[in-house]
Amino acid sequence: MTDQSTTRQGTPWADAARAHLWPHFTSAAWWADEVPVIVRGSGHRIWDAQGKEYLDGLAGLFVVQAGHGRAELAAAAAKQAEKLAFFPLWSYAHPTAVELAERLASHAPGPLNRVFFTTGGGEAVESAMKLAKQYWLLRGRPRKTKVLSRAVAYHGTTHGALSLTSLPDIKMMYEPLVPGAVKVPNTNLYRADESLRDDPKAFGRWAADRVAEAIEIEGPDTVAAVFAEPVQNAGGCFPPPPGYFDRLREICDAYDVLLVSDEVICAFGRIGEIFGSAELGYQPDIITCAKGMTSGYSPLGAMIVSDEVYEPFADGSETFLHGYTFGGHPVSCAVALANLDVFESEHLVDHVHEQAPAFRTTLEKLLDLPIVGDVRGAGFFYGIELVKDKTTRETFTESECERVLKGFVSPALFEAGLYCRADDRGDPVIQLAPPLTVGQPEFDEMERILRDVLTRAWDRL
Repeated sequence: MTDQSTTRQGTPWADAARAHLWPHFTSAAWWADEVPVIVRGSGHRIWDAQGKEYLDGLAGLFVVQAGHGRAELAAAAAKQAEKLAFFPLWSYAHPTAVELAERLASHAPGPLNRVFFTTGGGEAVESAMKLAKQYWLLRGRPRKTKVLSRAVAYHGTTHGALSLTSLPDIKMMYEPLVPGAVKVPNTNLYRADESLRDDPKAFGRWAADRVAEAIEIEGPDTVAAVFAEPVQNAGGCFPPPPGYFDRLREICDAYDVLLVSDEVICAFGRIGEIFGSAELGYQPDIITCAKGMTSGYSPLGAMIVSDEVYEPFADGSETFLHGYTFGGHPVSCAVALANLDVFESEHLVDHVHEQAPAFRTTLEKLLDLPIVGDVRGAGFFYGIELVKDKTTRETFTESECERVLKGFVSPALFEAGLYCRADDRGDPVIQLAPPLTVGQPEFDEMERILRDVLTRAWDRL
């Protein structure tokens, strides 16, 4: 079905977009020829303005866990808007925020019982960064202000979160950033030293010990927190090696450093349980989350804090002087509650647990292609790394990435009916994170489209 709706005076959507819309993380050159305009979604499918159908292999942007077009989520938003469309959490409360905070705390691992709402993931990370500094200040250790994050990691675009982000190309034009952000190695086993590749546990110990090393170099009395995703997104879905987070927890305890689990992507079933740290079995001091909390039907994020971290504020003698006008918006909280109802009624966590091995097995079929070097990830969150030489693991040059990944693979996948992400932040990867409602037919469809496009990409080389 073609969507014939247009903007004012009959101007096509694409032309109006070029004239007035400034897209995020997108060069104007990308829109020079054609602007993809998505007008409708249902289940795990989306349609453009010309009526062409695509499989949503990225859940929008790691967001639409429950799938598109859920009438019950739209109804929850409308019902709440009629009752109380807005009220701030600045000195006040409203029922949907209270209920959602209680429900999130019930899912969070261990004593993480205090929920601070934001409107998105970057704001949640910014909040955690500020809280970590104030926590140590109130504990009488004012020099503990530095924060550690991992190489190639992405944690957001606000000035604090961007300081944690380890991607030079998106940082350099905004420097100087917040000082005291230190980088440590990530858990990319595929690119690990040859002596460690065949022993994931030893590699995990090595990577975690680099965090201890960095804390020692900076001085334990200057480090406030370590930020780490359960499965690192940027660079292409790096899962933690066995024992990595156990060791990281030991290190944080030994040096009195807070462990912040950035679960903006990995929460709400993306890798299994409602929270990724619970799925992987480690105990953070703070969780940051957003995206899948509402399945994208309304913007919402949160910072979830342990009782110990909240303790200096509990008697009211100190205040966390931080907040957002729309943090914990009543409509967004109502949608999140309805979204969690869908998780429970449709057993989405169980579905991910049951189907994740099949997803991995289906994607691993692509390893017979000469251009596919690695398939990695967890749950419904996978990266496929592309290489020039499988034996040496040689990657592409910058110009080859521009020509092959951006110039061919990305548009060819979309043309073939698969919306996903071709990313060269780090090594070139294709990322897949479909709605949590998909199953074997969709896994097979993704593999078929990827096989065809990647075969043609190799021929172009």
